Amino acid sequence: MWQRTIALVACASGGAALVWLLLPGRGLGWVGALAGAVAWQVWDHRRWRAVLTWLREPRPADTPEVDGAWGELVARVRRALKAANRKARKAQARLQEFLSAIQASPNGVVLLSKEGTIEWCNVMAGEHLGFDAKRDLGQRIRNLVRDPVFIQYLNQRDFTQPVEIDARQARAGQPRRIAVQIFPYAKGRRLLLTRDVTALQLAEAMRRDFVANVSHEIRSPLTVIAGFIETLQTLPLDEAQRQHYLGLMAQQAQRMQALVDDLLTLSRLEGSPAPDASHWVAVSALVEEAAAHARALADVLHGGGQTIEVQRGPEVEVAGHAGELASALGNLASNAVRYTPADGHITVGWTVLPDETVDIWVRDDGPGIAPEHLPRLTERFYRVDRSRSRDTGGTGLGLAIVKHVAQRHGGELLIDSTVGKGSTFRLRLPPARVMVLSSPDGARASNRQDAPSALGAARS
Repeated sequence: MWQRTIALVACASGGAALVWLLLPGRGLGWVGALAGAVAWQVWDHRRWRAVLTWLREPRPADTPEVDGAWGELVARVRRALKAANRKARKAQARLQEFLSAIQASPNGVVLLSKEGTIEWCNVMAGEHLGFDAKRDLGQRIRNLVRDPVFIQYLNQRDFTQPVEIDARQARAGQPRRIAVQIFPYAKGRRLLLTRDVTALQLAEAMRRDFVANVSHEIRSPLTVIAGFIETLQTLPLDEAQRQHYLGLMAQQAQRMQALVDDLLTLSRLEGSPAPDASHWVAVSALVEEAAAHARALADVLHGGGQTIEVQRGPEVEVAGHAGELASALGNLASNAVRYTPADGHITVGWTVLPDETVDIWVRDDGPGIAPEHLPRLTERFYRVDRSRSRDTGGTGLGLAIVKHVAQRHGGELLIDSTVGKGSTFRLRLPPARVMVLSSPDGARASNRQDAPSALGAARS
């Protein structure tokens, strides 16, 4: 402030001095001082107007060139503006990071105004509720989501619990359920969150079905055993009759034991880590063992009428858990025996594909399976013919076990079947777990044997 005062005094003094020099001795110095003061005020006003105009739309490129108090003011404002711009840029960057995080969320987020219009939403919310996350901004949510359950939820204004509605993309046979909940905030605004609960509902349905199936499978033999026990306790039976009933009870007990064993096997497969690739097993040994077990089962069920043969492929080893692989092939072979007629033909073998993928397969000439059943064959307790499955002693868990073993070894279970012609079940393992040693005629088929020491270490 004192700088402006000095400048004013200097201008007034300069004006008085100029008048005194031009008109000496006339006593008009005060006129010169007044003229100097007015000139300074005009000049200062112009600077003030320039500063005021810049302050209304401050841009660094248009900064007025002023000195003195106005220059200091402009400098201070510029520094403040730079600091504010830095903070704004940082705040904007943080906001964008926050919005990007919300965009990446698997849950939907919608910000609603007091009027119920969409102020902002992420892409997942649009996917869940069936609107466009950009195009439909500003639209009323009730005009876009017309599900009656959702409209009632909006109208009742009780948002303590979520509601579930069908997703817009849900189709027949492919249900998709979305949980929606609203949270009021900030003077009438509302936060709407959506979550896909389809997997949770399917898991709960599977759990219920699993419990129901296990209960049913155990109840049936228990009912038979209880009936036989009551018969033995109440009726006078000779020794032959007693032995007959005891044999039937033993069969039912074995059926329950097989069910429990399969359930424990499934639990172990699902709860343990995948087998590593440090242990190798010959495919020929796995196939021969499965064929031997199949022949023994065929002798019991069909009196040895079935023909079971082995079709050999190249000499191959696979990396994995020998017990799991043997169990999987045993299940495939036993299923073929159970569902193939007494005079049928079953072949167990393996094939190496050009990419060194190996297929270990079981083929039969049984009745075959209709196409509509194929996608569900690996579900627990799923049976094409329930009565026949129980008659043959199956637990309904064999193919589920095979599927888990295949997946744990990085492979898959493939099923081909034609009604009236038979079925082929293939356990396919990836090249990373396959070592081709030689072709069927003894010729070496892979250069992986060029490092025998490494193979020996891997087999240990």
